[in-house]
Amino acid sequence: MPTKKATFAAGCFWHVQLSFSELPGVIKTVAGYTGGKTKDPSYEDVCGHGTGHAEAVEVTYDPAKIKYEKLLDVFWENHDPTQVDRQGPDVGDQYRSAIFYHDDEQKMTATKSRDALQKKFGKGKIIATQIVKATTFYPAEDYHQDYLKKRGQKTCGI
Repeated sequence: MPTKKATFAAGCFWHVQLSFSELPGVIKTVAGYTGGKTKDPSYEDVCGHGTGHAEAVEVTYDPAKIKYEKLLDVFWENHDPTQVDRQGPDVGDQYRSAIFYHDDEQKMTATKSRDALQKKFGKGKIIATQIVKATTFYPAEDYHQDYLKKRGQKTCGI
């Protein structure tokens, strides 16, 4: 079974991971850090705002069972893409909205998806989501993996 990867940042990775992990066709989700310059960052490093990394989720999926477009729909529906470097009470560059594309097809699809949503929003709300090439993904510490699921929660309370 050939799989693909998709990587998204949309605020605190706990909620983002849960949102994707329950989708049919998603094989695995990993909370972690990407998009910055520091090698093997810790949670404390990323929270210190010097790494450039975002809290993100790497999604491994079966494209025969779920399309990338559906993953994008879930991404847009589960956060406010107009907020810059924050989601709700979580503030900082690590909470930015970003799509990290793994190939040219993902880049094109993500761009079209963003542009369609921007058209719906009109000029009153500007999407701040970055669409950038995926770089090294560093899994977060074990206690962050499936954090909400382990606690029987569906949300962080945002």
